[in-house]
Amino acid sequence: MTEPAYLRITRASYDTVAADYAEILRTELGHRPLDRAMLAAFVELVQASDAGPVADIGCGPGRVTGHLQSLGLTARGIDLSPEMIAVARRTYPDLRFDVGSMNALDLEDGGLGGIVAWYSIIHTPPELLPEVFAEFHRVLAAGGHLLLAFKAGDEIRHLEHAYGHPLALDVHWLEPERVAELLRRAGFVVDATLVREAGRDEAGPQAYLMVRRPANP
Repeated sequence: MTEPAYLRITRASYDTVAADYAEILRTELGHRPLDRAMLAAFVELVQASDAGPVADIGCGPGRVTGHLQSLGLTARGIDLSPEMIAVARRTYPDLRFDVGSMNALDLEDGGLGGIVAWYSIIHTPPELLPEVFAEFHRVLAAGGHLLLAFKAGDEIRHLEHAYGHPLALDVHWLEPERVAELLRRAGFVVDATLVREAGRDEAGPQAYLMVRRPANP
């Protein structure tokens, strides 16, 4: 099966910027109290459900994976970019990081208690999000939780330069209610939606969705 062009472009782009991206965003969570609050709520929900380990899908250099681990979860990271995974392994040698695609996760059915997809769906064409959400649903245990972060809007912005490098990468800004409806169709229950205004170095509002796979009857 031929790999979609957007996956090849996304991988190549993040391979190019991996080291600079990691350095530029190294302390980013420290400036985002609402981001940390959503991650802390996710941790509490996963711990209460006792449904298993968590995966940071689209983990990049591993900063969110490491944060989740520091809050008491058993966390691993998965990313499309081999260079990002190499940076993550060097930075967090005690954690597990694997190269993989969210379109076809090399994970067993129902094996995860939680998933974080932190700005990792923003390069997926919206018409392909149902495929991604179906994979998330497959690998998440009944009663498990999913936290999504993405850019709130309704447009495509084309990046030609980022993190000190020339790029050619599309970024999809997504309407939170549209994403929520796709998640419901995939079998999830939406528990919370947060939209915050742009912070420093952000070009617009940011959205967060906390959803769960219902527990078995």
